[in-house]
Amino acid sequence: MDLRCYTSCVERARVLRDGEDEQAALRLLDRADGLWRGEPLAGIAGSWAEHLRAAVGETSLVAAMTRAEILLDGGKFTDAVPLLLPLAEAHPVDEALAERLAVALYGSNRTAEATRLLQRTRQRVVRDIGLDAGHGLRRVHQGILAGTPAAALLPRAGAEKKAPVRPARQVPDNLPRDVPWAGRRDELRRLTSALCEGQGASDVVTVEAIDGMGGVGKTALAVHLAHRLRDRFPDGRVFLHLGGSADRTPPTPARALTELLRLLGMATKELPRELDELVALWRSVARDRRMLVILDDAMSSAQIRPLLPGASPTAVVVTSRRRLPGLPGVRPVSLDVLPPKDAAALFSQRLGRERHTDSSDVAEIVRICGYLPLAIEIAASRLLARASWTTSDLLRQLGGGGGRLAQLHDMERALSHVFEVSYRALNADQQLVFRRIGLHRGVEFGPGAIAALTGFSEETAERVLEELLIHHLVSESVPHRFTMHDLLRDYSRSLVESGDTDSEDDVRRAVQRLVQHYVNAADRADRLAYPFRSRTDLEVDAPVPPPCPEIADAQSAERWLITESANLLDTLNWLVHHGTESQLAISVHVLAGFLDMEGHLNAAEPLLRRAASHWNAAGDSVARARSLLDLCAVYTHGSRYDEAISAAREALDLARALGDQELASECIHQLSISLWQTGQYALARSLQKDSLNSLTQTRNLLRVARCRNLLGITHLHLGENEEALACFASALAEFTAIGDERGRYSALNNTAELYKRTGRSDAAESAYRQAMVVAERMGNPRDKATLQMNLASVMDDLGRTDEALALYGMALQVLRDVGDRRAEAIALTRTGRAYRVVGRTEEALRQHVAALGVARAIRAAGEEADVLYDLALAERDAGRMAQAVAHLEESLAVSRRIGAPAEEARAAGLLAALRRGEVTT
Repeated sequence: MDLRCYTSCVERARVLRDGEDEQAALRLLDRADGLWRGEPLAGIAGSWAEHLRAAVGETSLVAAMTRAEILLDGGKFTDAVPLLLPLAEAHPVDEALAERLAVALYGSNRTAEATRLLQRTRQRVVRDIGLDAGHGLRRVHQGILAGTPAAALLPRAGAEKKAPVRPARQVPDNLPRDVPWAGRRDELRRLTSALCEGQGASDVVTVEAIDGMGGVGKTALAVHLAHRLRDRFPDGRVFLHLGGSADRTPPTPARALTELLRLLGMATKELPRELDELVALWRSVARDRRMLVILDDAMSSAQIRPLLPGASPTAVVVTSRRRLPGLPGVRPVSLDVLPPKDAAALFSQRLGRERHTDSSDVAEIVRICGYLPLAIEIAASRLLARASWTTSDLLRQLGGGGGRLAQLHDMERALSHVFEVSYRALNADQQLVFRRIGLHRGVEFGPGAIAALTGFSEETAERVLEELLIHHLVSESVPHRFTMHDLLRDYSRSLVESGDTDSEDDVRRAVQRLVQHYVNAADRADRLAYPFRSRTDLEVDAPVPPPCPEIADAQSAERWLITESANLLDTLNWLVHHGTESQLAISVHVLAGFLDMEGHLNAAEPLLRRAASHWNAAGDSVARARSLLDLCAVYTHGSRYDEAISAAREALDLARALGDQELASECIHQLSISLWQTGQYALARSLQKDSLNSLTQTRNLLRVARCRNLLGITHLHLGENEEALACFASALAEFTAIGDERGRYSALNNTAELYKRTGRSDAAESAYRQAMVVAERMGNPRDKATLQMNLASVMDDLGRTDEALALYGMALQVLRDVGDRRAEAIALTRTGRAYRVVGRTEEALRQHVAALGVARAIRAAGEEADVLYDLALAERDAGRMAQAVAHLEESLAVSRRIGAPAEEARAAGLLAALRRGEVTT
C-alpha cells in the first residue's frame, strides 16, 4: 500500500510540475517523503526483492529530481545543490543530473566546481559507455564559459515552447540483477556504440544480436549492458525470456507479445487474441517510447520477427544459442569463451575480496572450466557454499573421479542441463553427429572423419557440421576444420556412454571406421608425398572409405599429413591399445614416412621394431624388409648410424634372397646414406655406382635421380667436384622432368653446397634461395631448418654475420625439436665459426665443444673432423696453442681414416703453420 501510494504521489507530482502547478507538486512530494521508512523490504533476500528495491530507487531518483527542478525553476540554486550532490555521486554517468547540478553550482557562484563536474562527468561517460557526452552537457558548459545567466541554462529555458503535458504511463523495468563485471570490454564497447549511435531517430528500430554456446554469458552481457545504459532509455527496460527448458516450452509469439504489452501496463483481459492485432498494438505502443527490450534465449528468427517494434526509438537486444541469419539488418556479436586473465578475474570477483585464493589454483580451475563463464560461476558458487574449502580443495574435486562435467553443478544449476537444452533443439542427424564427435579423440577434425564416424557421405557430414556451427556447438578454426569445446565434448561422450541411443556395437564400428579412414587417407597421402618408399599394400579385406578429395598431389598430400598429424598419432595410439598386431604393423608402415619426415622419431622407433618382429613371426620376408627400411630411415635421422647400417644390411640380405631388385636398390640407397653420414665416402660411392648401373636399365627415373644425387654427395666429400656437379645437374633435370619437388629441393641444396665449398658464395646463395622456395611448398620443418642453416653459412662467408647468427638460432631449435642430432652438430659448428669471425672467441669455443660432444655421441666422423678443425682455430685465437695443435692432429687422423682428402689437406696445412709459429686464418 505504501509503495503504491508513494509511486502515485511521485508520478502525479511530475505531471503537475510539467503543468507548472509547482506548489501542488511540492505537496505531493512532501507526502511521498513522509511514506519513506528507509530500505524497502529490509532483510528480505532474493531476486524479486532486489528488483523491487531497484525499482523504488529509480522512483526516489525521479522524486528528488522533480523537487530539484522546481527549486531551480524558482531561482533557488543554493537550496538545490545539497539535494543534487549525493544523487550525482550515486549516479556518476547520469547526464541530466550532472547538467542540473552544474547549473545549481554555477547559480550559487561556484563556477569552478561546476566546470570540474562537467569535465569529470564527460570523461566518465566516455570511459564507461564509450561515447561522448550529450548535447545538454556541452550546452551548459559553453553557457558557463560565456557567462550566460544560470536561469537561461535550465533545460526548459532553451525550449521555444513547452511540450504538451503527457498522461502518466508505466515505465517498466524488470531487468534481472546486475553482477560485478569482468572482461568483454570490446563487446561492450561495440554494443554500447551501436545502441546509442542512432538515439533520437524513430524511423527504424535498432536490433543487436548476441549469440554463442550455452553458458558463454550472453544473457549476463545483455543485462549488464542494459544496466549501464539505463539513463539512455527513460521509457523502460524490458526483459523477456523466450527459451525453453526440460519442463517449459518456449512461448509463442502471441504469448510473448501479450507479456510485453502487460509489462507496459495493459490489462491482459483488454488485449486482442489474434497475432496480427497484437503485433499492430505492440508497434503502436512502442512508436514513441525510448525503451530497451532484451529478448533472451531466442529459438529462431521466426520467433523474434513479430516482436520487433516498427518505426520506433526503442532498441532491441536478442540473445540466442544459435546464429540468426534470418533477421535482416541485425548486427551479431558472437561470444567466445573468456581469455584466461578475464576468466580468473571473473572467478575472483564471484568469490569476493574476503575469500583468499591461490593464483595458480585459480588459473587451473578456470582452465578446467574451459574458460566458460557459467562453468566458472558454478565452480565459484560451490566454493562459496563450502566455507572450509580452499581453492586447492575445489581443484581436487573438479579433477577427481566422475569427470569435470559431473562436478560443475550447485544447488540450482548444472552445466549438463544447459547443454541438454541445446542438444534437444537438434534434429536426429545433428544429434548423431554431435554424439559421434565425442568419439573423436583429436582436438580438430574435418568432414571426412565425421563421415566415417556416422556413415554419412562427406557432403552430408559437412552440411550437418555447418548446422551445428550455427547452433554454436562446434567452431570452425580454419575452413573445413572444426573443433568442439572441451566441456561440450565431455557432454557428448556422456550421451554415448549412457547407452540410451548408441549400442556398444554402434560405437565399436564407428571407431573402427574412423581408424580405417585415417589409415586409408594416410596411405594415399604417403604414396603421393613420398613416392620413393618401397611400399606394402593395405589389407584387401579392410573396408575402404571414399578417398579424401583434398589429397590430389604431392603438395596437398604433405599438407594433409601435417594438418592431420595429431589425429594420425592418436590413430596409432588407438591401434597400440585396441588393434591387432597386423593392423598396427601395416599402419605404422603407412605412416613411417610421415613420422620420419615430421620428426616423430621417439614415437616411430619402438613401433617399427614391433612391426619388424611381427612380420618375422608371420614369415612375411618382404614386409619385414620394408619395415627394416623404415626403421633404418628413422635410425639415420636420429643419428643412430650403427643401428641404421645393421637394419639396412639385414633388409638388403632379405631382398637379395627374394630376388627383388627394386627392393634391393632401395636398401642400398638407405645403407649408402648411413655410410655417407659416418664418413665412409668411398664405400658409399662404390655402392651407388653399382646401383646406378643397374637402375639405368630400368625406366624408374625417380630412383635413377635419387641415386645420382647421392652419388654426387659422395663425390663432393671426396673432393671430386666436377663429378659431383655433373651428378647434381643430371639429378636436378630428372627430378624436374618427373615433377618431384622433394628431389629438386635436395639437388638444389647439394649444388649450393658445392658452390660454397669452391668459393662461389653468390652462386651458392642463389641456389639455396631456389631450394628454399621449393621447401616452402613442401612444408617439412627439418628441410626448412637445414636450408636456413646452409644459407646462414653463406651469409657468414659474405660478411653478413648478424643475419647468419639469426638463421642459425632458428634452425637449431627446429633441429633439436625433430631430433636430427647430426644437423644439430653442424649448426653448432657453424654458429661457433660465425662467433669466431666477429671476435667472440669464448662463445665460439662453447659452441664447438657442444658440437664435438654431439658428433662423437652419434659417431658422425665427417662432422667430427670439421668441428675439431674449427675448435682448433678458436683455441688458436684464444692463445691456447697446445690445445689447438692437439685438436688439429685429431682432425687430421679422422680425415685420413674416412678418406676425406680436402679435410685432410686443410688440417695438415694449418697444423704445419702452427708448428712453424705462423698465424693463418
